[in-house]
Amino acid sequence: MSTTEDALRDFKEWHELRTATVSAPYGPLALTGTHWLADHPDGTLPGLPGHWSDDGDELVLRAAADDRLTLDGQPFTGTARLTPDPGPVAAARLGLGERRLVVLRREGLWAVRDFDPDADARRAFTGIEVTDHDPCFAVEGRFTPYERDRTVRVGNADGVRRGLGLGGELAFTLAGQEQTLQVSVEGDGSLWAVFADGTSGVSSYRFRFLRPAAPDEQGRTRVDFNRALLPPCAFADHFICPFPPPGNTLAAEIPAGERNLSRRRHV
Repeated sequence: MSTTEDALRDFKEWHELRTATVSAPYGPLALTGTHWLADHPDGTLPGLPGHWSDDGDELVLRAAADDRLTLDGQPFTGTARLTPDPGPVAAARLGLGERRLVVLRREGLWAVRDFDPDADARRAFTGIEVTDHDPCFAVEGRFTPYERDRTVRVGNADGVRRGLGLGGELAFTLAGQEQTLQVSVEGDGSLWAVFADGTSGVSSYRFRFLRPAAPDEQGRTRVDFNRALLPPCAFADHFICPFPPPGNTLAAEIPAGERNLSRRRHV
């Protein structure tokens, strides 16, 4: 099998796995709400039973038997002191029937996310618009770390400005033009970029994510826009995705990778 055939096969498998992941019972399409405790000082969250309160480093939940909440898979009554859920949604400690309630904390503020496998968005999902693989959009890049990590304030999809941690700069050449992106460094060493380009808000979603592999010892990594990702907020309005930081809006058009959600066809 040729290198081109390998790339096309790998891309097809990637897209199929990505589609299965986002449409899974507890994928991003299942998110029906993100409820910030600071917005509900009476301790009552919309559509959720129990009483919720902030106790510094813990979120306190008080529940009665008729609330029908579960904790670690068992019926729960009384008081629980909770910390942020670290793992996949399906492994969240709190449940309400088939729903999973994910505890999160951002910049000192507590929130609870409600994932429902029966969410309207999940049932209406018909796929992701993705451009066919084009080798022109897969190029070599070089990562240069900052001397020390930086945090910049950027807008988020919910209208709030929050800190975005950045670990360095990724440089590459695309269509003969030198380009750079400010990127975050994940725990496994891989990179994460939030970017926009000339297609954003026109023929692609308003911004997208890119996740290059961990650079080698010389800082080299593959920059493959064929695997540009829609952010979670493209699937559900209740995610708080960050907008691109300064310098990450490219003038070049990048008609590659995931572009939008597929539109339902009416027969």
